[in-house]
Amino acid sequence: MKKLIIVSLLSLGALSAFSQQKGSFELGVNLGYNGATVTNGSQTNTNYRNGVNFGVSGDYFFSDRWSIKSKISYDQKGWGNGYIEDLSSGQRYTTDYKIDYVTIPVLANWHFGKKRNWYLHFGPHLGFLLSAKESRFNTDLKQMFQSVDVGLDLGIGVKIPVSKRTKLFFELDGQAGFMDINAYQQNTTLQNSRSSINVGFVFDLKK
Repeated sequence: MKKLIIVSLLSLGALSAFSQQKGSFELGVNLGYNGATVTNGSQTNTNYRNGVNFGVSGDYFFSDRWSIKSKISYDQKGWGNGYIEDLSSGQRYTTDYKIDYVTIPVLANWHFGKKRNWYLHFGPHLGFLLSAKESRFNTDLKQMFQSVDVGLDLGIGVKIPVSKRTKLFFELDGQAGFMDINAYQQNTTLQNSRSSINVGFVFDLKK
């Protein structure tokens, strides 16, 4: 019985050493690969645009299971195998659309697993348009797209401790836009869709 109590206390100690408690705060940095496209509208044969994202995050813990996380990221979106039309000749050309945003999600973050090292986050995000170009002629198309995008963010990840206050994480994340980002053609609806594979570090800033 005594040995069982000791083992139980050691197990609880190991869990509390890894999992965060109420009032804890983690600062994170991340880099990721993006596969982005659009849904709906006349651009029906679109492919994915390959891109990157990188940014910083803050995660405040209400308990060892729940926290609220916010990020600010540079996010390369858009789509491949679209088309652009020459208005003077009426001819269409195949091109890739490169649409870059600053995205700010605010996420509920649920921590699970025996050591609370897995997490599932979900919530809304805002996207602020930085630039928009097509690849064939390098034409600036920023005026053709809405300056703000709104959507839903959903992701799952795992954190691996590398030191007392530092963890390495791997994450799968997806974003789906709710707004029509097209500001040019009234009869065409375009909504962002982006999947990413992210890697980064989080740093425990608790006292």
